[in-house]
Amino acid sequence: MFPSDSQFGLFMKSRYLLVLLIGSTLSVSLWNCRSKPQEETASNQETTPDSGAHCVAKGMPSRGGAIRQAASVTAVAAGNHDEMAWIPGGTFQMGNDEFPDAQPIHSVKVAGFWMDEHEVTNAQFARFVEATGYVTIAERPLNPADYPGVPAAQLVPGSAVFTPPAQKVSLDNPLQWWQYVKGASWRHPKGPQSTLKGHEAEPVIHVSYDDAVAYAKWTGKRLPTEAEWEFAARGGKEDQPYYWGSSLKPAGKWVANIYQGDFPQRNTTEDGFAGAAPVKSFPANAYGLYDMEGNVWEWCQDLYRPDYYRQLTKDNPQGPTDSYDPDEPGAVKRVQRGGSFLCSDQYCIRYKAGSRGKGEVSSGSNNLGFRCVSNP
Repeated sequence: MFPSDSQFGLFMKSRYLLVLLIGSTLSVSLWNCRSKPQEETASNQETTPDSGAHCVAKGMPSRGGAIRQAASVTAVAAGNHDEMAWIPGGTFQMGNDEFPDAQPIHSVKVAGFWMDEHEVTNAQFARFVEATGYVTIAERPLNPADYPGVPAAQLVPGSAVFTPPAQKVSLDNPLQWWQYVKGASWRHPKGPQSTLKGHEAEPVIHVSYDDAVAYAKWTGKRLPTEAEWEFAARGGKEDQPYYWGSSLKPAGKWVANIYQGDFPQRNTTEDGFAGAAPVKSFPANAYGLYDMEGNVWEWCQDLYRPDYYRQLTKDNPQGPTDSYDPDEPGAVKRVQRGGSFLCSDQYCIRYKAGSRGKGEVSSGSNNLGFRCVSNP
């Protein structure tokens, strides 16, 4: 995808439009989507609307090369369940009435499957790249024909990086805290001067959907369906506002990596982390899964449509057959789940149980990763 686009709080746009940030003037339409107030928030203030921004994705760059390379990756093994948890399957109530695109709540049945205990780490992704020579979309040269109006000198590979402003800003313009950083990629999370040294156990970031699919294929696994992801995240709990339970801070402790403080300029890091946390930094759920809320958004295999739940597909839903987002009609999007370290009760509450995210498939950012699943 993706640097940003979302009615869900964080600003995620197509790679095309982020490149425009460094070469020309960008015009965006802003909108709000209301959410119900929460009784308890990280900032001890009344919850504000779940906010976001969108843009019309004109001239979306071709993803043919990325798809061809992802398709050429071959699996090294199948059926390896190391560091995976068995999810027994069952029936649950999927969705959340607090968010229009997660309505209606409906009964869904999923079959049993294996799921990675944690997000794919930098160390794991590095082994994949070393074995295959795979080059992520954020690292690939840009074709000037795909970016009319942008000076060729500005067309440098890169990705979106959260860059907090120095002062308080209005929450209606996410361009104030997102930057397209030349040279940013999974190898260089904050730009060309940054490295992975000391961050090997953190989730790999700046990965597009095709990057995630290529890795999953190499391991003999796949990405989870949206229904599988939510069933696993709930850990057998129903009617809870959070995947971990009913209280934001059980026993007064943070149990997920989200944003505390005054978003976006002052993160108090009460949970111990300003960015992505090493995997397994917080308690696992009942199925033995870590970070199913917060930390980094996670790709799912389902195409995104805000009206998909109205079909009431009950048995192992695989998502719609096409993608449509009225906020970016020209973009192909997939579902993302779980929220990230940027989810703030002042701005984005899409880490809550049953809520959904979305992302354009050729883009990535420094709060987006994934985990894999496999069949029995």
